[in-house]
Amino acid sequence: MEVTKPARLDALTGLRCFAALNIVFFHFSNPLWFGPFAPIVNAGYISVSFFIMLSGFVLAYNYAERARAGKLDRLRFWKARWTRLYPVYLLSLVLGGGMLIKEYRAHTHLLFWSGVALTPMLLQGWIPKIATFWNTPAWTMSAEAFFYLIFPWLAARKRPATMRGLLLLLAALWLVGIVPGALYVLLSPDHILKPNRFSYGIWLQALKFTPLPHLPGFVFGVFLASVDARIARASRLRFTLGLCGFVALYLTLLHEPRLPYAMLHDGLLIPIFGAIILGLAGENALSRILGLAPLVFVGEASYCLYLLHFNLWNLLHASGILPALGLARFDPWISYALLIAIAILTLHLVEKPAQRWLRSRIGA
Repeated sequence: MEVTKPARLDALTGLRCFAALNIVFFHFSNPLWFGPFAPIVNAGYISVSFFIMLSGFVLAYNYAERARAGKLDRLRFWKARWTRLYPVYLLSLVLGGGMLIKEYRAHTHLLFWSGVALTPMLLQGWIPKIATFWNTPAWTMSAEAFFYLIFPWLAARKRPATMRGLLLLLAALWLVGIVPGALYVLLSPDHILKPNRFSYGIWLQALKFTPLPHLPGFVFGVFLASVDARIARASRLRFTLGLCGFVALYLTLLHEPRLPYAMLHDGLLIPIFGAIILGLAGENALSRILGLAPLVFVGEASYCLYLLHFNLWNLLHASGILPALGLARFDPWISYALLIAIAILTLHLVEKPAQRWLRSRIGA
């Protein structure tokens, strides 16, 4: 079956550049370095929630019409997703081999060997105590693998016939997305007085890292694509939605210390992310700015940057190469530049060639 690909949405790829960098800064910076952008960096974890929703939106944008027509080959879809996901994921584990020593010291034997067995199978995220095993950001791959698994059935579901019905459905998904965080706030199962990004508790780990609390955001993205299809690309509404979304996001994060962390971590921001996605999927000043070629160029490597940055940073600084070359005085900025450069090289030298080779072998 010959399929015409939908138009590229370069602005969303450009925004992925900033979202991935924000996660890098969140893990390896002092937010105060960024002046007025400090609230965004301090809440860098929200970029993961954005990526999850964007994943649902982009998949539906590309595949939902075929799925509803009964023309989506599920097995081929899963193979294609696996060839996209796994090569760089495997590389991230190879680069993080040294982390296993730390993991061995930090866990019981049962948890350690469970992590060793489950992480290569993309299943570690289902167990809160080992969700960040081996490669800290890779817990999201457990969620994405699960979402890819169920996507063909989600995409094939009949949509409400009217825009009002779609909006009510999205509102319901938002409310469902708020529930896990709201329950955590109300019940305080870990007995943490005021949880924040540095807090640890088994229930908080489950909320942050296991797939199910993030499912409403992904499903929201899937059905958001149906709203997107009903709004003209050049509609002024898109610019308004995008601008209001960015302003609302900044103002929300500006008041982040006074907001419940457990709810802000995911569900609370779902409609704001939705407004930004709809805005940037249009033809307007915002999409032209974020669709600039340099941003798209780096944004295309955002998956590599996201998945490799944590173990690469640790490897780079454990090696002592920067002091040896007299470059330590330029850190951390030179480290950021190196991470971006390696991510771009990985995209073109590992991810794309491996994807082509695997697809030719397994018929994806």
